[in-house]
Amino acid sequence: AVLFAQNIHVQLPPASITKLLTALVVAEHASMDEQVTFSHDAVYNVESGSGNKLGLEEGDVLSVKDSLSVMLLQSSNQAANALAEHVAGSREAFADMMNEKAEALGCRESNFENPSGLNDEAQLTSAYDMALIAQAAYQNETLLEISSVKNHKLAPTINYPGGLTVNQEHRLLKEGDDFYYSPAKAGKTGYLQAAGNTLVTYAEKDGRRLVSVVLKGQPRQYFTDSTELLSFGFRNFQNAVIADYESRYVTGDEIINLDRGSFQASDLMVDPESVITLPLGSTFSDAELSLDPLPENHPDRAVALFTYTYNDRVIGTAYLMAKDGV
Repeated sequence: AVLFAQNIHVQLPPASITKLLTALVVAEHASMDEQVTFSHDAVYNVESGSGNKLGLEEGDVLSVKDSLSVMLLQSSNQAANALAEHVAGSREAFADMMNEKAEALGCRESNFENPSGLNDEAQLTSAYDMALIAQAAYQNETLLEISSVKNHKLAPTINYPGGLTVNQEHRLLKEGDDFYYSPAKAGKTGYLQAAGNTLVTYAEKDGRRLVSVVLKGQPRQYFTDSTELLSFGFRNFQNAVIADYESRYVTGDEIINLDRGSFQASDLMVDPESVITLPLGSTFSDAELSLDPLPENHPDRAVALFTYTYNDRVIGTAYLMAKDGV
């Protein structure tokens, strides 16, 4: 559910928050213990001024997990390049995989040309699309774990034979920082002159999970804006577990005719983990329900999709599913 929106469908350059999509594609196509060899191109074929603050060199070998940690915690462009080459053989082929994944997530306002987020006039996204990407990334437990740590010790590299420690750079996650926000658990920073400051933040509080996205942000203010967005969401909304309230289509002897066949209502169930998000003071009955066709990537036992709206805005979905043995 979109809780607050301002210009969320405007296309803008994402800068290094691109690396969230890179990480998601890598996590779905490589195991964490695979070894990634850093090529000359991965290390040195980057735009002038983009840096290599961890001193990675051609010939360095890091695990996928170490490479993801370097990329997500300290935004290493070299790690993004090396991971792309490891998974797809080239950055260009990997960009095709990024765009395929973004489209599968429902992104319609994005185009990705490289895995790092460095300057490319054709590399654009929207706040809405980045929220979809972030939602998927932080539903991946491995990526959430990697993104949430305060620091990570790397295996030895050519320039650091004793290993080195990479630290979290997202200021909302750093205890003692002026911008520390305790519900914030993970996130990704970005900056380019053309993009301004970009920031994705994932937060948890009282069993609820929110993502904020800021594009074209201003220095320092983009941290404050992110905190305000998340605080607004936690303060003014509530979740309701759909299966706790929804009895339509799942009780009684009525025969339900669907695209996937005919079912007795008592043989159907609502996905027990799905929720809707409502403003405080409203109730489940205030939401309107529609029964929609299944998306292509539906679970095996799903027979239809419930979509709930409130004031004409989608506030959650849930699969209608056949019970075990049906």
